[in-house]
Amino acid sequence: MTSTSEFYVVREGDTLSKIAAKFHVPLAQIEEWNPQIKNPNIIQVGQQVRVSAPSQEPVDGDEPFPGKDFFQPSVSSPIIEVMGWRLIEEGCSAYPDDEPDFQWSQEDRESYALWQRKLGFGGSDADGTPGPESWKRLHVPALSR
Repeated sequence: MTSTSEFYVVREGDTLSKIAAKFHVPLAQIEEWNPQIKNPNIIQVGQQVRVSAPSQEPVDGDEPFPGKDFFQPSVSSPIIEVMGWRLIEEGCSAYPDDEPDFQWSQEDRESYALWQRKLGFGGSDADGTPGPESWKRLHVPALSR
């Protein structure tokens, strides 16, 4: 099993420079690991900041990212349902009666956007279309092959 990245939750008085110093990491590296932070001078209390390198491999047992083109209204797959259950577990549900299904839908997109915002992403990075980073951090269980 590969180790996952380490995150720090921003506290009152923190700056990215202080966080970088605390973890003995160059500020430029913190900025590179956190592309969701558009202005390094503006961070919010409670925001998660990556402070160690992301692993390049999925954690054993996680479903690999199927690619952005997978998430289309015409797609029906058990991967979408399993993703939905993980979003519900993370408190990111826009599903009626908390019941995801196999079909990619507007409810999936809205739920995933909630997840992206929970991770600290904003703007077009929180549009509800899964990307490799947010997918990896959701830890969608792998389906039996």
